[in-house]
Amino acid sequence: MEYKEFLESKTRQFIHSGVSVSNDHINSKLFDWQKDIVIWAAKKGRSAIFLDTGLGKTFIQLEWARLIGERTIVIAPLSVARQTVREARKIGIDAKYIRGQSEVNGKGIYITNYEMIEKLDYSQFGAVVLDESSILKSIGGKTRKLITELCKDIPYRLCCTATPAPNDYIELGNHTEFLGICKMSEMLSMFFINANKEHTIHFEGKMYRRKGTNNGGTEWRLKHHAENPFFKWLSSWAITMEKPSDLDYSDDGFILPPLNITPVFIDYEYRPKDQLFFTGLHGIEDRVKVRKETLPSKIDRLKDIVNGSPEQWIIWCGLDEESKQATAILDGAVEVKGSDDIEHKIKTLEKFQDGEVHVLVTKPKIAGFGMNFQNACNMVFLGLNDSWETYYQCIRREWRYGQDKPVNVSILLHSVEDSVYQNILRKDAMSRRLRASLIKNIKEYAKGELGMKQNLKGNYNEDTVIGQNFTAMMGDACKRLPEIESNSIDLSVYSPPFADLFTYSASDRDLGNNNTMDEFFEHYSYIIKEVLRVTKPGRLTCVHTSDIPALLQKDGYMGIKDFPGGVIRAYEKEGWVLYGRAFVQKNPQAQAIRVKSKALLFVQLRRDSADSRPALVDQILLFKKEGDNVIPVRPVDNGELDNETWIEWANGIWLGVRETETLQFGKARGLDDEKHICPLQLGTIERCIKLYSNPGEIVLTPFGGIGSEAYMALKLGRKAKLIELKQEYFKVAVANMEKAETNATKRLI
Repeated sequence: MEYKEFLESKTRQFIHSGVSVSNDHINSKLFDWQKDIVIWAAKKGRSAIFLDTGLGKTFIQLEWARLIGERTIVIAPLSVARQTVREARKIGIDAKYIRGQSEVNGKGIYITNYEMIEKLDYSQFGAVVLDESSILKSIGGKTRKLITELCKDIPYRLCCTATPAPNDYIELGNHTEFLGICKMSEMLSMFFINANKEHTIHFEGKMYRRKGTNNGGTEWRLKHHAENPFFKWLSSWAITMEKPSDLDYSDDGFILPPLNITPVFIDYEYRPKDQLFFTGLHGIEDRVKVRKETLPSKIDRLKDIVNGSPEQWIIWCGLDEESKQATAILDGAVEVKGSDDIEHKIKTLEKFQDGEVHVLVTKPKIAGFGMNFQNACNMVFLGLNDSWETYYQCIRREWRYGQDKPVNVSILLHSVEDSVYQNILRKDAMSRRLRASLIKNIKEYAKGELGMKQNLKGNYNEDTVIGQNFTAMMGDACKRLPEIESNSIDLSVYSPPFADLFTYSASDRDLGNNNTMDEFFEHYSYIIKEVLRVTKPGRLTCVHTSDIPALLQKDGYMGIKDFPGGVIRAYEKEGWVLYGRAFVQKNPQAQAIRVKSKALLFVQLRRDSADSRPALVDQILLFKKEGDNVIPVRPVDNGELDNETWIEWANGIWLGVRETETLQFGKARGLDDEKHICPLQLGTIERCIKLYSNPGEIVLTPFGGIGSEAYMALKLGRKAKLIELKQEYFKVAVANMEKAETNATKRLI
């Protein structure tokens, strides 16, 4: 395909795979923005709807299922499944709750709960909806994998949940895998980086130190230069909204009432039975002990708050004993516990919704997700754990769109539990910032997905700087190589990106920014063909490569990938002839420090040498263009090489190349860079230039970086042509070439 078409095909957006429906076919009870989302989701076929509580996800998913027209299974938390049947009746949809495949009869929309997933034959369904799909990150890994595997062949899939945090890669990754968009490892490779590492960067003459989490685990954050591509990709399969105005719709009817949160601290001396002095809460065990031992004082306070009130209440408990004692002392209280049968749970929750139950006592995992309790406006947390999501979801059962009264939340805590409360407040503030950032960043892309006006701009720029003996071209090598005359280049020396995603920039024009190895080599082929065209017959190109470590998170296994082999096949496919290769010796200890590979550490040698390996050595692949070379290259005649040196270099293993002898690259690194640029050693470049070109000839590098190859070409009396995509690198490369040219002029004088 044409290069422009290829770039368009690289854009990481989920392509439509659904059905087209018109606005006229959607139930008139839905708001305009709900209709637009239904149309979008139906057209996508497989997508996620991240809407905050009370924005009508249930109506949207039911209309989606009706308009898709397939036999649909809706999987929801137990407490939500029956509620969905009731909601369906409001918009004229007959949805049936089932517990097994034997109850499926005809097309229709069927609803079950997550506990029943193994009792269904998913080959009999054409569409599936996961309601409260955030449950994917909290259910056991075995169950999560099972539901993903069971539904992988269902053509139409929809996930619905409240707005996720943009850095919650587990939740997003679980969604992408269930929807069949990509594997979590692929998502991490494209957009995220391990946040544990600390590194130093230079920017605009100053040094900055980025600190990692250093918490002993693996945490991930968005790569800085991948943020825009990430949000664009996310909006291609997920719609995110906290309120209609987030996407420029009207907020009429969707203004939340006041929320009053009151922490009630009960203060008396607490001393653990096994300690002389209380030294703070340490872990889950300490938290449970405190909740148990301070329960009597909390129950007394709970009785004062609730009894005598004419309004309905929800009491959120975390322990069985809390639930039992609260039910015993509160007037009109009804308990719903995990051991109750399904019918009791459903009927009690429905009676509470209908106002027949005065006080509902239960746990968050039973009724804290997905339920509509706008009928009540009061709740009490009888203690608190460190789960912000549980805290948030429980509050949103009452404080949701459709609530017309202020919502009052009391949190009963012993004074020693203040650290738990402060942790929740910290997480809540962080979540608000993150979700605001998500909405802000995704807004323009989401509007485009919904067919609304966008204001998106590209950032591709070109420039050309011409010196006495060099030409520096800023821009995409695939676009700028065609400007060079055919059969005009004597030698090219360069190091392509090693198929590493988002290595240097977020641009789709960056060869290091590809989704798969196949896509990388397809992109690379445009450059290989152009370099062949501009090279003189019988002359060479020197390509610096190396094997690539395979990483567990990115590749699914630990090992080595044969990148040089892929490069050889790519060059031969385009008409180059493989002419030889040289291996450049590397110091394993220096490489261990630089790349932090445990396979090169002494400790691994002593622990288990089966997990040790040799250092990854550089390989210089030599390719020749077919035809006769008109002007012979004679390095011995021009005094650049003698027989002894040639014997050493012709050995095939290049010794004596100093790994530290590179151009300085600190100033070329921007704040958005995640990885150090890795300039090729000047000694390696020198050998390529002296062996395969004459003084005064033109040396090309289509991946200019900071100008190492061009710098050495000028230093050795050649002319240089350089192409570099990234502006920061280009500026440093030009400065390095000007410096080399000035020094060469001084030597001549």
